[in-house]
Amino acid sequence: MTDADLGDVLEKYVTDLVDSGLYNSRDDVLRDGLRFMHARDTRLADLHASILRGIADADAGRVIPMEEVFDELRARLKARAKA
Repeated sequence: MTDADLGDVLEKYVTDLVDSGLYNSRDDVLRDGLRFMHARDTRLADLHASILRGIADADAGRVIPMEEVFDELRARLKARAKA
């Protein structure tokens, strides 16, 4: 098991979480934090890949003119306002 020096502020935060009953142990807090970080990193990697695909599409000319997009959005908003 890894022993982590979290510093005073984070150490108190972990202790408070355990003392509150939200977590059973320091290890549970750290595991949950790492799960959140992993999920965030996965979402960021997916976002980065989507951005790269979008750039590749734009470079290849696979784009819709901005005015067409805005016209469609305006039409959708008008239809939604009438509903």
